[in-house]
Amino acid sequence: MTTTAEGATAGASPVPGVPPHGPDGRVPGDSEVRRHELAAFLRHRREHITPEQVGLPRGSRRRTPGLRREEVAQLSSVGVTWYTWLEQARDIQVSVQVLDALARSLMLDPNERAHLFQLAGAVDPAPASRCTTITPALLQMLEQLEPLPACIQNSRYDILAYNRTYGRLLCDLDEVAPQDRNCMLLVTTDEQWRSSIVLLDETVRLMAAKFRAAMAGHLTDPAWKMLLKRLCTESEEFREVWERHEVVGSRSKTKLFDNRYVGRLTLVHTDLWLGPLEGARMVTYAPADEESRERLERLRRV
Repeated sequence: MTTTAEGATAGASPVPGVPPHGPDGRVPGDSEVRRHELAAFLRHRREHITPEQVGLPRGSRRRTPGLRREEVAQLSSVGVTWYTWLEQARDIQVSVQVLDALARSLMLDPNERAHLFQLAGAVDPAPASRCTTITPALLQMLEQLEPLPACIQNSRYDILAYNRTYGRLLCDLDEVAPQDRNCMLLVTTDEQWRSSIVLLDETVRLMAAKFRAAMAGHLTDPAWKMLLKRLCTESEEFREVWERHEVVGSRSKTKLFDNRYVGRLTLVHTDLWLGPLEGARMVTYAPADEESRERLERLRRV
């Protein structure tokens, strides 16, 4: 009998999750290996998440150790047959929007999310992915601006970096998952963030109008489309405002915040653009009065 090293039968795969050689001895290509590894990864994650973790009832007849395939499909807004094919390593196309939905449904941490996108051969457009705009010098500038709240955002409202005071201005930003650190998303779905903003309705309307104006140059960009779909899915308030088709450009203005640590703050918002085009910008908040200045000092010490 012909054998390979370690006594393995010819044609068998020595690596779990990797397809074996075919009868003709064909070695699977890179894309095929990735599909099988992706299928194994999805099955493993699905089997290790309980229904209770995602808000689903367990029921009395459940035999699956974790979630069922149809439950993952439902949570991710994809067809059951399509998701089954994905777990069977079928040769099908997977969009970044679907990968994002699967990452959230399967409660992937940042490392697992990056692994998912790498196996699928896709670039993660979420703000959690590495951004070359954020240099050590910019991070040092953010720190030096203390106690002024400051952050770096892109035109999609992703928060790419922030200093300590900004991280405590509207909510505990350190507790927010990196892929959820988006001002448009937070102002429409995060109750702590929303409760910190005075004149909330006006703020949501203005931000949606600025978001629409900025999106005109990114209508086919997967990251923008993915964010828009998520906003429309998770926030009825955003859907209503979005349907107004209002457009407005960037502008600086005085803003009022009710901070849970130090109370009312009156701050002047300013955008400092980091390039010739309106892409990444440093957002700063300067105190409009002495009382706000003192309260910012206290906030930095929290």
